[in-house]
Amino acid sequence: MSFVIATPEALAAATTELRSIGAALGAANLAAAGPTAAVLAAGADEVSAAVAALFGGHAQAYQTVSAQAAAFHAQFVRALSAAAGSYASAEAANASPLQTLEQNVLGVVNAPTQALLGRPLIGNGADGGPGQAGGPGGLLYGNGGNGGNGLPGQVGGNGGSAGLIGNGGSGGMGGAGAAGGNGGAGGWLYGNGGPGGMGGVGLAGINGGAPGPGGNGGNAILFGDGGAGGPGGTGLAGANAVNPTFGGIAATGSPGINDTVAAGANNAIATSGGDGADGGLSATGGSGGRGGEAIALGTGTARGGNGGTGGAGANGGAGGFGGNASANSNSFGGAGGNGTVAEGAGGAGGAGGDGGLASAPSAVATGGPGGHGGGGGLGASGGNGGAGGTGGDGGRGGLLVGTGGAGGAGGTGGAGGAGAAGGIGGSGGGGGNAAGASASAGAGGGGGAGGMGGAGGNGGTGGNGGDGGAGGLLVGNGGAGGIAGLGGAGGVGGVGGVGGAGGTGGIGSGVGQGVGGNGGNGGTGGIGGTGGNGGGSGIGGAGGSAGLLIGQVGVNGTAGQGGLGGGGGQGGAGGAAGAGGFGSTKTGNPGAAGLTGGTGTSGQNG
Repeated sequence: MSFVIATPEALAAATTELRSIGAALGAANLAAAGPTAAVLAAGADEVSAAVAALFGGHAQAYQTVSAQAAAFHAQFVRALSAAAGSYASAEAANASPLQTLEQNVLGVVNAPTQALLGRPLIGNGADGGPGQAGGPGGLLYGNGGNGGNGLPGQVGGNGGSAGLIGNGGSGGMGGAGAAGGNGGAGGWLYGNGGPGGMGGVGLAGINGGAPGPGGNGGNAILFGDGGAGGPGGTGLAGANAVNPTFGGIAATGSPGINDTVAAGANNAIATSGGDGADGGLSATGGSGGRGGEAIALGTGTARGGNGGTGGAGANGGAGGFGGNASANSNSFGGAGGNGTVAEGAGGAGGAGGDGGLASAPSAVATGGPGGHGGGGGLGASGGNGGAGGTGGDGGRGGLLVGTGGAGGAGGTGGAGGAGAAGGIGGSGGGGGNAAGASASAGAGGGGGAGGMGGAGGNGGTGGNGGDGGAGGLLVGNGGAGGIAGLGGAGGVGGVGGVGGAGGTGGIGSGVGQGVGGNGGNGGTGGIGGTGGNGGGSGIGGAGGSAGLLIGQVGVNGTAGQGGLGGGGGQGGAGGAAGAGGFGSTKTGNPGAAGLTGGTGTSGQNG
């Protein structure tokens, strides 16, 4: 019995479980008592009555025995519960004096050295606060305290050194963009060096976004192994591209000069509108000027001026409206000006101008065609990921005997940012209406193509692994070199821009024949952006040297894997088809609807 061990917690748990078992048995006995204690006879004969009495008597005897068993069970549970309480009280009474005695003895022993040298004789060093070094271990025996983790931009605290016997403390993890703390040195006689802390991750606005390197492992003194180097921090992830917002609109082009011919057979020919002003890379291009209006009151032909082309800019400028034409003879509405291609990242293409109206009550009237929409701008590219941090070097093994610490692994490169969507294509201008003895309305302009999605950013290069620590001077293996960091994944390419809608065909209304204009074709969706390339691997660390007498050189660190290339962006949706114009009167025909723009192709993978 001298080897029997009693644990108060185990006794208390057993008491609770036994109470649950007793409650379950009591409930089962109570449920069985009703239908079994008084069994009805199957018939009125003596045999049936004797059988019923036999079963009923057996049930009553079972209930009596069950009651006695339940009483014994309850008594056993009470005894077990009391024993658990007694053991717990005894342990509490004995623990307090022993702990007090230990504290008093250590207080007496450590007081002189603490007062003279600032460190105890026996005991572990205190852990450091944020970014602070760990305290040293006791002079005779004790481990060094762990260094505190750094705040953003703050280097991790170094691990505390051990005394005569003990292990060095671990270096603290570096804050964002800062290095990890170095591991503390092992005991003078025996003890291992502490591991270095992990480098902080790359963070924008701190240390130029560069991650921190891992801390170096602590050295052993005479006997012991060097500490492992800390891993490098993860590289800064590239920013996802965001297309800028452009403000301001450049000046509108000058309007065309009107031309009115009062009488005779002279033709009325108006001039075209001027092109819109250039908005540069920060403003929308100016709209093209409206074409001049032509009126021929005699027998001559009237021809309206064409609308001016939209000006170049971050967003493309819209085309000017075509000039109207009115004549007793034939008349031709001016063509709408074309919108321009957007030059800014993700800019919208300029809309095409509407065609001019044509009126010739006793002759042929032809409405001007709508201008074509400009293409959308290329989406902005995603940012490149930052390189991973370098792993810390392993600590040196003891001078006499000890293995060198392994080098820290290089940090993973940051992932590339996603590319932004391409700009929307400009819508086509509406065809000009026509009214005359024979009328042909203008066709709607085609929608502009959607812009190509922005390219995904390239992944960052993985960090280099740290070098392994040297083995003991006489006996010991060199530490293994750190594994190189993985390359960051490439960013996803941006979605291609939506194609512009085709312009609506003009309405043709004629006394004899009126033909509606055909609707413009929708613009093709933009091509998806190219995915970013995956980052390359870092270089593995060199293995540590071996001891002079016995030992092996450490293995060089292996190269990490390159990052995965980013997926190509999805192609943009095609623009909506323009509706055909209405035709009127006896032989008129409606214009045909334009074709829906094709979906853009997906971008290439990185």
